[in-house]
Amino acid sequence: MTWRPKLVALDIDGTLVDGSNEMSAAVRDAVRAIRDAGIETVISTGRAIPGVLDTTGKLGFTEGYAVASNGAIVFAYDPVDILHAVTFDASDAVRRVMEYVPDAIVAVEEVGVGFRVNRPFPEDEVSGNFTVEHIDSLIAEPVTRVVIRSTDHTAEEFSLIVDDLGLTGTNYFIGYSAWLDLAPDGVSKASGLEHLTDRLGIDRADVLAVGDGNNDLEMLTWAGRGVAMGHGPDALKDAADAVTGSISEDGLVEELKKYL
Repeated sequence: MTWRPKLVALDIDGTLVDGSNEMSAAVRDAVRAIRDAGIETVISTGRAIPGVLDTTGKLGFTEGYAVASNGAIVFAYDPVDILHAVTFDASDAVRRVMEYVPDAIVAVEEVGVGFRVNRPFPEDEVSGNFTVEHIDSLIAEPVTRVVIRSTDHTAEEFSLIVDDLGLTGTNYFIGYSAWLDLAPDGVSKASGLEHLTDRLGIDRADVLAVGDGNNDLEMLTWAGRGVAMGHGPDALKDAADAVTGSISEDGLVEELKKYL
């Protein structure tokens, strides 16, 4: 391959780490080698800032850029410096979902800290600090991100409920579990990366993006080269420029070694 990226944007869960939040030595070494080769290496994830820093710690990165909260937050580290943040009024969308899933867990992002929640999440699902509040308090002010989690539905059941609601004014992503991410309308990993590449003077044609989930679709189609992990959904793989191996096969390494 003669094309070589100037910036590599990497999803975390299912791309850099497995379902147990473990990163293989092969993945860690390949990502470090990309950065050592002078290619800007950016985390681009649905995770909030604490979850990003957990991953940069695994990589041994002490400085760099990241896109968090599905594009609502762009920041530099370390220390954390918020470069861009987009907020929205999520109250109507949250109330509509709660009418159908009244026992759902609702969390709003507290940028750089963690989440304010109506009740605790299942253990180890979300990182950062948590403050329990009444749901009316959670949605009283504009926020960067809302997570709604149902522990009583499968991902398929939850997807059908959300799709039937016809949510407007927000951008939403449904995860592998019964997990719904609400973001400002028009905000995605792609929009966050566009803000960052404009800042760095890098053209999108020179960006490699790798991911495995529904929230990676915009990023993979926006980038000059978008690569889907082998275990990703068919819609993502169909939209990608290429498909690499699964997380269990260290598929990211297969792609990154092309540029080393």
